[in-house]
Amino acid sequence: MTTGYSFKNPEMIIAGSALIVSLITAFVSIYSAFIDRAYARASVWPRVEIQRSYNDSRSFFYYIVSNKGTGPAVIKHARLSFDNKAVKSWPDYLKMRSGRTVGHVQSHIGSIVLSSGESTKPLELHDTEVAKLLADQDNLQIELCYCSIYDECWTVQRDNNPTPIAQCTIEDKERFLQ
Repeated sequence: MTTGYSFKNPEMIIAGSALIVSLITAFVSIYSAFIDRAYARASVWPRVEIQRSYNDSRSFFYYIVSNKGTGPAVIKHARLSFDNKAVKSWPDYLKMRSGRTVGHVQSHIGSIVLSSGESTKPLELHDTEVAKLLADQDNLQIELCYCSIYDECWTVQRDNNPTPIAQCTIEDKERFLQ
């Protein structure tokens, strides 16, 4: 009598079937985890936009930074430049443009968290002369670098087309301080 195992043996067929079902289950579980992770990232995807606003008479002017995405935006840094020269603060920029000190309202944008649907006005002014100047001839370059809670990062400029990047880095001499 032979004691060897045969693949035709019912126990071997059941064991082989169980192995195949286990492998398929493992594959489906791994794929499901991948889909769940992608869904989780998409459900907290930030999208930062930069707008400027003024009225017809140019009696006021302001910038608005908004998060139009579905999750919080962790703004890591801001970079502003005018005529290829780094701008460190709003008073510096306004003095460059108008040649004088200009009364204004400002909010910090260099390292904040914007919740989904939240907006902030980093600069607001009601000086008609300067508002006209900024509205008519504004060539200020603004760049914000922001990340999701999963450390996926983007930069956005005034064209509002986010560009994915590996991480937010900036030299101190280029960092906007307000």
